[in-house]
Amino acid sequence: MIYLLLSIIASTCIFIIFKLLGKYKINTLQAIVINYFTACLTGVLSYNENINISSIIHEDWFYGAVGLGFLFISIFNVMALTAQRNGVTTASVASKMSVVIPIIFGIYAYQESLGWQKTIGIILALAAVYLTSLKTKTSSFNYKNLSLPVLLFLGSGVIDTSIKFIETSYVSKNGIPIFSATIFCIAGLIGVIILTMQALKRKFKFDYRSIFFGFLLGITNYYSIYMLLKALQFEGIESATIFTVNNVAIVMLSTIIGLIFFKEKLQTKNWIGITLAIISIVLITLA
Repeated sequence: MIYLLLSIIASTCIFIIFKLLGKYKINTLQAIVINYFTACLTGVLSYNENINISSIIHEDWFYGAVGLGFLFISIFNVMALTAQRNGVTTASVASKMSVVIPIIFGIYAYQESLGWQKTIGIILALAAVYLTSLKTKTSSFNYKNLSLPVLLFLGSGVIDTSIKFIETSYVSKNGIPIFSATIFCIAGLIGVIILTMQALKRKFKFDYRSIFFGFLLGITNYYSIYMLLKALQFEGIESATIFTVNNVAIVMLSTIIGLIFFKEKLQTKNWIGITLAIISIVLITLA
């Protein structure tokens, strides 16, 4: 459970860093690209064995890592577009509700159990994520443009599901650092291509502040994935439980930190959501 707790803390710190990027008007894309290469380097340094590029290319998980690299940076851009066109609430709900996809996959692919207690816990978890995501009285879904939220929902779910499947089927216990590093490296290379295109169009202006925040984000980002993968390798807890507790706890902890440190206002429905989140975690964990 310590790995799951560390993953929750690291993932929550990512949201905090993104808030700081917006607050100080730091170039988010540049910080994200630096973050990916920092995360890649962190994974390389965490790998205890000699690294052979040619052997990595021939690993069974390599093409899966390539696909995840594209998904990582693509879905982040979808999340940004969803927040801009449909609102932050829609983006948050669409992203966090995607936890249902890896849960369903785990039930059917790995014959994981689904009793009444876990079912109620999952339903409460989804309700908790929605209620804690609503920040204003006017927050609502934009039904006129559902393509981006649906894409975000499916993309986030596919990422979690793919990580679980590849980790279970192809990645050895000692291979997690290099597997994670490869994903981040590919995502970083894609980011470089995007920045290069901006430079060719003369729309690029380097923000030196993005170096520090990108470095900080990269270390946090790497360990959020690494700790989640380590938690998934623990045989005593099913993936459905891990993904549900992880996502709900991140929303709950982020909400509390926003309340204390960023002076965000919580309404009654937000407090109801936090209460439901705690109940759902207890139900799923004890199931």
